[in-house]
Amino acid sequence: MSCLKCLKYTMCMVNFIFFICGAAVFGIGIYLMTSSTRFSSILPSLQAMNIANTLFIIGIIITCVSFLGFLGALKENRCLLISFFILLFILMLAELATACILLMYESEIEKFLDKDLKIGLKNSKDKRINGTETDDWDTVQITFQCCGIYNSTDWSNNVPKSCNMPGNGTQKYWPQGCFKKLQATFEENLLNAGIGVIVVCIIEVLGMCFSMTLFCHISRSGLGYK
Repeated sequence: MSCLKCLKYTMCMVNFIFFICGAAVFGIGIYLMTSSTRFSSILPSLQAMNIANTLFIIGIIITCVSFLGFLGALKENRCLLISFFILLFILMLAELATACILLMYESEIEKFLDKDLKIGLKNSKDKRINGTETDDWDTVQITFQCCGIYNSTDWSNNVPKSCNMPGNGTQKYWPQGCFKKLQATFEENLLNAGIGVIVVCIIEVLGMCFSMTLFCHISRSGLGYK
């Protein structure tokens, strides 16, 4: 019984921490949705899945799932515990399926991103001709210290100020394009990303094991649905 009590309160504590994290992600998503920086113009075909909306959806999923786990463990409710188990199982399958798709269709995804980035850059150039001074491209270029998709020539004769390198050196613009720089950054952190995915999957498996252990204990105790 003492081990089960320990398991119960461990589940409560871990799910409460995840609930707080999910609420924070949810809040950041709302903040970005209400601000001008949404990065939706970078990839025009994926405007509905911009950073703000993605964080908003992820925040909702984390808070809902962790709330189910917290309440199910605290109240020892079989219905909530089995719902928590099923949702975690679906999430883990979705993550594994996404990882497999990214690995299998890596070249196709790269071609799609390249094409969509060019459309986004063209739209940005048209806006600047019509009088718009800054947009999402400027934020990306300043943040990652890059220029254009591959280099400054992507902007033709209308290179924005966000491409300018500080100082008075011979190099006027950032030499590396944003697409190549983001690719290099991703490849450099590929191991960390893989470790992160493995850690998340381990946490989900432990959550499923804990919830099923509590579920079986409650079933054997004959407490039924509360």
